Amino acid sequence: MPHPTTFPASDLTSPAALSEALNRHAYLADEGLATACFLSLRMSRPLFLEGEAGVGKTELAKTLATVLDVPLIRLQCYEGLDAAQALYDWDFPRQLLHLRAAEAAGVTDVQRLESELYDRRFLVARPLLRALETSSAERPSVLLVDEIDRADDEFEAFLLEVLSDFTISIPELGTVRAERPPVVIVTSNRTREVHDALKRRCLYHWLEHPGFDREVAIIRRRLPEASERLVRQVAGAAARLRGLDLLKTPGVAESLDWTEALVALGARELDPDIAAGTLGAVLKYREDTERVAKGLDALLDGS
Repeated sequence: MPHPTTFPASDLTSPAALSEALNRHAYLADEGLATACFLSLRMSRPLFLEGEAGVGKTELAKTLATVLDVPLIRLQCYEGLDAAQALYDWDFPRQLLHLRAAEAAGVTDVQRLESELYDRRFLVARPLLRALETSSAERPSVLLVDEIDRADDEFEAFLLEVLSDFTISIPELGTVRAERPPVVIVTSNRTREVHDALKRRCLYHWLEHPGFDREVAIIRRRLPEASERLVRQVAGAAARLRGLDLLKTPGVAESLDWTEALVALGARELDPDIAAGTLGAVLKYREDTERVAKGLDALLDGS
């Protein structure tokens, strides 16, 4: 069941208002993304963001948490991630110390001692449990499930179960239920297809690389100290790099890194020499660097 919006998002009355709020924190969202994010907030539905690395999926979650002034809790997915690493674990060293202290004190009540060992103070909350515990009706957290495509199918199925009712059962303590579902952003770089069952639980948005004008605006917003000519040259070169068959296509994150590196070197424009020395900021594979270095004149042509 959708929950009424009673936290700061109540001031965000439209996708345009949300877009403006994100913009105030240096995140430029287009109309489609702002609409998807707005509906996710209003409908209390997870937002599934898919797209190539570096297009701003993770940054959206971070900025949204700032806009809403709520905690950001990040679950970074990877191969082999299991439920215990995402939910909770018991602090065995502390439990053992407590057991030894109790024995030294002559405690003989086994039942009492066992119940103490599984007290809340010995529970280590992992991201999913923290998101539920910190999410209240007035101030829900933002839960970022980052790069779900890197996790195994089994974890994906488990996550679907958690997102269905936002409850976690801890046998020793009982059931933890969020007062209000956290704001959930799930991201995928599409290194593999995510199952339809998870996508059906979410609102979906494909995040594209920005067009030239929008990328210029993004770089200018984040790095106002960069010259206009340099920003336009970097955005143009990045667009041409995306047209090549590279092992790792640069995203906006790499455009920002490249511009920042050039500014740090005092560059006011992008010429072949300084571009050759800073390719490591935008390209992450030796093969890509060697290939692009051979054609820098063509890369910078027209910029």
